[in-house]
Amino acid sequence: MSAVTAATLAAAFESACLSELEAIKPGNVHIFADGHGMAVQDFVNSAAAASAVIAQPGLAVGQRILAAVEASWDAAGCNTNLGIVLLCAPLLHAALNESLPTLQERLRRTLRALTVTDAAQACRAIVRASPAGLGDSARHDVRQPPDVTLLELMHEAQQRDRIAWQYAHDFADVFEFGARRYRETLLRWERPAWATASVYLGFLARFPDTHVERKHGAGRAQQLRACAEVHDRALLALDNPKRYLPALLDFDAELKAGGINPGTSADLVVASLLVVALENMMTGRALS
Repeated sequence: MSAVTAATLAAAFESACLSELEAIKPGNVHIFADGHGMAVQDFVNSAAAASAVIAQPGLAVGQRILAAVEASWDAAGCNTNLGIVLLCAPLLHAALNESLPTLQERLRRTLRALTVTDAAQACRAIVRASPAGLGDSARHDVRQPPDVTLLELMHEAQQRDRIAWQYAHDFADVFEFGARRYRETLLRWERPAWATASVYLGFLARFPDTHVERKHGAGRAQQLRACAEVHDRALLALDNPKRYLPALLDFDAELKAGGINPGTSADLVVASLLVVALENMMTGRALS
């Protein structure tokens, strides 16, 4: 019997969401510190609510997105996971398609099969969770019924949103960097939370966080990327990553004092953890 079922997918999604919270992620919400008017429990509640619907059999990708965002909003009363859901819904949908051998091949097929209806449902979810998010486009306003597929919509948004960029590039950042970095640092340190923290810092160092860029401008986002690069190198140089916790807590406090929340990088972490879990599930390896 295949290990990939609606129940195992839901559990993998919720586990990825909770594991991300256990890592120190400067500027973002985590177990070491709340932030930006949100608490860890908000994310725990929304993860449980979204997991109950996002992996249900028989749903299209757009239905998964809309149902998960609505359930999350009802549970937390704020936008805790729009980006997470936009990234994870197609991954979970792809995992259910057993006609191709690898998760990334299944994902490519899923993305190319996205429809105008998927776009309409995703737009409803975006408006529900974050009216000012991906909708700031002269060509495609999420408040209006779309006339393009969800993949086409994401192609148009990719220059201003790194989550949209994933759709346009078959989730390259997630597969080629995030999941790989997690496996490498987990093997080296044997500490899942620190491997997760390394993935977060790595994303933050690789490109400007587009959530920060939209809220604070390109200059501030680039400055943040440069700071993260220094911290990323310093963490990777250590055999015992826990020694770097004080420096990351200081960085965290500094970012939160300035209202800086690298939400896109955190969302990409969850997707990376989910990819690791799904690929392990598909190959029969342990999920840790």
